[in-house]
Amino acid sequence: MKKYQGLEGILLIDDDLPTNFIHKKVIEKASIEAVVKSVTNVEEALDFITYSGIYEDTSDIPRPGLIFLDINMPGLNGWDFMDAYRQLDKRFKATAVIIMLTTSLDPDNKELALIDKEVVVFLNKPLKPEMVTTLVNSYFKEISD
Repeated sequence: MKKYQGLEGILLIDDDLPTNFIHKKVIEKASIEAVVKSVTNVEEALDFITYSGIYEDTSDIPRPGLIFLDINMPGLNGWDFMDAYRQLDKRFKATAVIIMLTTSLDPDNKELALIDKEVVVFLNKPLKPEMVTTLVNSYFKEISD
């Protein structure tokens, strides 16, 4: 397992439980040492990031250095998350790297994602271990023991 500076936690935001399960396994296969937290909606993701709601007393769980965000979700979607995320106090955002994920073939989604300064990469699902490794090596520095 490889450790990276600023990457103690990874947050998966996707309404599809099987996708979250698979992506968690993919991250494990990539040998990234980080706590992976998955949520199924935008409200819970924002509560987790800001230590509010059911996450009020969870300072022992690392907050994300890396966020994998699905675009298409019922209710509030990935774009709604980004609107709310931009409004958060900087201390909650710190150095989080946001990767937007989709199964959509709509080119407008990619264009919108790449215009957003908070989104660093736009990828098609599903994640693969080599994708995760490439992303982590691009945005985080490996800690040698």
